[in-house]
Amino acid sequence: MSWLIDNFGQVWSLTVDHVVYSAIPIILGFVIAVPIGWLTNRYRLSRATVLTIVGLLYTVPSLPLIIVLPTLLGTRILDPVNIVVALTIYAVAIMVRTASDAFASVDVDVLLSATAVGFSTWRRFWGVELPLAGPVLLSGVRVVSVSTISLLTVGAVMGIPNLGYLFLDGLQRNFPLEIVVGIVGTILIAVIFDAVLALLGRLLLPWTRGRKQRRRATVTDPELEVVGAS
Repeated sequence: MSWLIDNFGQVWSLTVDHVVYSAIPIILGFVIAVPIGWLTNRYRLSRATVLTIVGLLYTVPSLPLIIVLPTLLGTRILDPVNIVVALTIYAVAIMVRTASDAFASVDVDVLLSATAVGFSTWRRFWGVELPLAGPVLLSGVRVVSVSTISLLTVGAVMGIPNLGYLFLDGLQRNFPLEIVVGIVGTILIAVIFDAVLALLGRLLLPWTRGRKQRRRATVTDPELEVVGAS
């Protein structure tokens, strides 16, 4: 433990970098993927093509992508922008399909009712589609969060500061404690991010709590189950 105490400043700095470089792609991935997912659901003819193309992005190996990006973006090889762009691409690749499925899960009758009472496309999106698609979108963001925090460690190979540096340095020095600190720190960040997203979901989507409670009551109370079935 003396190593951790002596190097706490460096570990904390790498943790902060890890949090920042993880949060930006998660936010950008969500902002970019939601409109694309909505469009793919609205225009079904292009849905399969767009989802296939976007899905293929996730198959691109991370390390070669980070190496190629400086040439495409005109950045330096050690520029953190490279890893942020690479992780945003992966976030979009995961999130677009989830967003498309989320909007597809919205009841068509509800959409028709909103249109019938005079909702414009824009108002229907913000007032009906996005809130009702929220639970599925939240599930997708939580997956993207864990994936992004894990993939960011690859950037340490290219000199991007994050907790992955502790893996590499610990391996080179054959010092297990440093490796363990890097792994535990990465897991803790993933758990905290997931908890924050779950809390945001409870605050922004309060109607889902009532739905879950009704489902639990139906399962645990046979009489309610019979009444619901009738």
